[in-house]
Amino acid sequence: MKIIEAKDYQDMSKIAAAYIIKKVNENPKIKLGLATGGTPIGVYSKLISDHQENGTSYQSVTTFNLDEYVGLTGDHVNSYRYYMNVNLFNHIDIQKNNTFIPRGDVDDVLKECDDYEQLIANHKGIDLQLLGIGANGHIGFNEPGTSFDSETHLVQLTPSTRKANARFFTSLEEVPTKAITMGIGTIMKSKEILLLISGEQKREALKRLVTGNVDESFPASILKSHPYVTIIADKAAIADLKVHC
Repeated sequence: MKIIEAKDYQDMSKIAAAYIIKKVNENPKIKLGLATGGTPIGVYSKLISDHQENGTSYQSVTTFNLDEYVGLTGDHVNSYRYYMNVNLFNHIDIQKNNTFIPRGDVDDVLKECDDYEQLIANHKGIDLQLLGIGANGHIGFNEPGTSFDSETHLVQLTPSTRKANARFFTSLEEVPTKAITMGIGTIMKSKEILLLISGEQKREALKRLVTGNVDESFPASILKSHPYVTIIADKAAIADLKVHC
């Protein structure tokens, strides 16, 4: 597990974007696992700028997103399909039919979970998975207690996760209660993982990840068992870790 310290959120985003751009240039057919939420916004912005200024091409890139809310259509402003289109896909030359996100508006959610897992397997897995981390250690929507062997599945979102995501909705009541997420086992099959951690509110999570035990009560702890994990954390997030190391 390699840790890179960034000065601040913008610097973290810059370092992460450069990392991804290098991987895309090395392997134009790379399969990227992508995340949503507040943390990767800066990375996506810098990927767009690089594409426009330097011409980095995504024509042959395939992407798989971690998760999607159940009950939202792809054109809903709070769906993760909409998020990805607005924050990245609409501004680069990627082929939309090579961008995969679980469908949250299907009749048979469990079948969608199985189909998505099979889709990833059919593409022979993910080369580089981008992750954020929740204050409670969740990765994707895999909450504490999720099996480390889990595959893509339906989850009941915890009150803390819904509250954290309420800032993207007009009220907490509008935040869906369920989601489809890649399982921890699925994430761990990725050849390489890039974890972004920013802000004082993530200090305890980073410290526990690095210094704590591998336990299902803290889902991200399993990343210590992966052979190729790079963490990019800003000074605000890494402060407590420095004190305790």
